Amino acid sequence: MLKLSTTDQGPETIALGDRAMDDLRFIRQTMEHGAAFTAVPGWGGVGMGVSALGAAALASTQTNSNGWLLVWGVEALVAIVIGSVAIQRKAARADLPVLSGAGRKFLLSFLPPALAGVPLTIGLWNAGATHLMPGVWLLLYGAAVITAGTFSVRTVPVMGICFMFLGSVALFAPVGSGDLAMALGFGALHIGFGATIARRLGG
Repeated sequence: MLKLSTTDQGPETIALGDRAMDDLRFIRQTMEHGAAFTAVPGWGGVGMGVSALGAAALASTQTNSNGWLLVWGVEALVAIVIGSVAIQRKAARADLPVLSGAGRKFLLSFLPPALAGVPLTIGLWNAGATHLMPGVWLLLYGAAVITAGTFSVRTVPVMGICFMFLGSVALFAPVGSGDLAMALGFGALHIGFGATIARRLGG
């Protein structure tokens, strides 16, 4: 039987091998871009909820709006750190790329509504309408979660809808009920949905 050595392989054989590799690379990239982002943190969401409950309790004891806003500003930073670390750890365990494919779409969809809260907060502060901030924050966060949830599991946009509903109620609630709305939203909703995600998708 005649055996072909590697030197007997012509350019056509090599071209077919290169084409097969290109096809596999294209298939893998297509799957990465089309797959849902499943590294949404479950226990990280629970942690964010627990910290929000603590912040709500502390904020309710503040005697002026400066201290109140400072408490929630620090809580926002704490939540960002908890969420970011939880996402990275969950993605690493599942060997999922965080900043490519569905992960990048998730982040880019989440950021615009979330970042809109910065100028709106400044505007409300200058107008002396701090009592409207909880409703606005909950609405914007809910919108961010819904848009980002388009590239994630179904539970995520459902959570966003709940945040938007609660934010709408908070806008028309009596003055002084903002911390309760924040505790229900950033606290209870995060804990409830975080536990659900952890149970269904792990971590």
